[in-house]
Amino acid sequence: MKSLHYLLTLLLLSMSTLSFAQHDAKSVTPPSEAQKSFTQLKVLAGEWQGAVTLDPPHPEMSDGKPLHISMRVTSRGNALVHEMQEAGTPLDAAHYDHPVTTFYVDGDRLTLVHYCDAGNRPRMVARTSPDGKKIEFDFVDVSGSTQYGHMHHAVFTAIDSNHHTEDWTYMMPGDKPMHAHFDLQRVNSENVSSASR
Repeated sequence: MKSLHYLLTLLLLSMSTLSFAQHDAKSVTPPSEAQKSFTQLKVLAGEWQGAVTLDPPHPEMSDGKPLHISMRVTSRGNALVHEMQEAGTPLDAAHYDHPVTTFYVDGDRLTLVHYCDAGNRPRMVARTSPDGKKIEFDFVDVSGSTQYGHMHHAVFTAIDSNHHTEDWTYMMPGDKPMHAHFDLQRVNSENVSSASR
């Protein structure tokens, strides 16, 4: 009986040692390109503000007006949330545009889902430039109605720790692209008025 008890104890210890060894082996696996790109995007967490340039210009949209971007890491580091609104407007999604975008690693791909004020959710997948400074997102599919158009492409370019650009392409009805360029500077949260958050 003692030998059976000893054998079971030895077996359990061996299994737990094997489990820890497998866990350690997984933790030293080099990060994938998707994980590297995601880590690069997470560095952008914070508050940003800057001008928007539209091409072609659109009379109903805020060409040249400052835009406020808030980015925050959430879900234990597994997601990045990106929120945009016109600077100086109250956080009132019923009266002002307030699209939200989430970024996450899905298998071997960095994925973006854009929750659009047009009532749809386009999904895009990233590819990174060789120098690692630009992350470009290509359209995969869209859920919801595209009656008013949909977001189709996005590019994030790191200039330095306090400056980045975003380029978004929106497909208007009739598949007419509209390009928006955001030139963003990091702002301290104490310098951001509560009205623009």
